[in-house]
Formats: sequence, C-alpha cells, structure tokens
Amino acid sequence: MVKVDDIPFPPQIEKAKPLCLLGHGITDIEIHFLQIKFTAIGVYLEPEIVGHLQQWKNKSGEELAKDDDFFEALISAPGEKFLRIVVIKEIKGSQYGVQLESAVRDRLVDVDQYEEEEEEALEKVVEFFQSKYFKKDSTITFHFPATSPTAEIVFTAEGKEESKITVENANVVKMIQKWYLGGTRGVSPTTISSLANTLASKLSK
Repeated sequence: MVKVDDIPFPPQIEKAKPLCLLGHGITDIEIHFLQIKFTAIGVYLEPEIVGHLQQWKNKSGEELAKDDDFFEALISAPGEKFLRIVVIKEIKGSQYGVQLESAVRDRLVDVDQYEEEEEEALEKVVEFFQSKYFKKDSTITFHFPATSPTAEIVFTAEGKEESKITVENANVVKMIQKWYLGGTRGVSPTTISSLANTLASKLSK
C-alpha cells in the first residue's frame, strides 16, 4: 500500500485492465500559515500510457510538471483512467459540487464549449453531490473507460450504500479530467508533480 497523508492507496487496481498508481497528492489551502488538507488523491493509469508520451522522453519531472502540453497529451491518450479521492477534512458534498462546477464551467467557457448540453450535464453532477456529506475517509472515484468518452462517478461513505452517476457529455468529462490532471491549472500541484516525476522516470527507460 502507498500512504498518502496516512491514507492507504493500493499500488494497483483492476478495472477493465490492471491500472497502476502513477501519481498521488492532496488538495489543501493555507490559512494564516496553517495548512488545511481536504482530500488525498490517487491517479491510476494504464502503464502503456508512456507509449503515447514518447516525445517527452528524457525530460525531468520538474520540466514535465510545468508543461501543460504534456498533460494535455496524457488526458487525450487512449486508455483507461481512474481517480480515487479520499476525504481528509469533512465538508458538505454541495461544497465539493460547487468547486467542481466552477472549475469545469470556467474551462469550458475558455474554449467556447459551454452550451446547454454541458450546462445540463454539469447540473446533474452538482445535484448528485448536493445531498451527500463527505465524512472523513469517504471516497469519490472517477472512472474514465477507454472505450467511451464518459465518466462514472461513485461516492462511498461508511455505512452507506455507494451511489453513482454517469456523465455522458464528452466535453464535461474532459474538463473533469483537466481539473485533476490539467498540469499547472490542476487542482492539486502535489499530484501533478508526483505524476510528472513518475512518468519522467518511466520515459527515461
């Protein structure tokens, strides 16, 4: 097990294929010199993804972390992707939903892709989180299958049945990936740095 802020993440998970933990980190903010940690994040990808990133061979992790084109290629690369997010500091699901909504909407507006369909798809995701309460150790997973431009979001809290929603709007799905995997604009710099370092070492082989 890999520990991310004392939270265990399995090094490998089985989806359609075995996926490896290639990056991990946290989301946090600093208030009056105090670090407040919100979530721990694990990014699971197919090991073969490095085959699609060969033009970045022999770059350092530091260089890759600053290279948004690299993360754009990572997101666009074929293959399954899976994000596992574990709550460190409890918050209302609605707060998380609003953060996701504004991050995704801003990115869609930037590239002129925020139309009625995207708005509706995003509203459904926000509604899904509205009624949830993110206790410590609850998990949110995002599964992006290789075979379709969709995302399955699953929320699991102790003692409750898991609940899930599928996002079928490809533009919204891509921007959810960008929120977590979007290089310098990603929500978790520690995760981006970790991914960059892991992939740099794999690309140097």
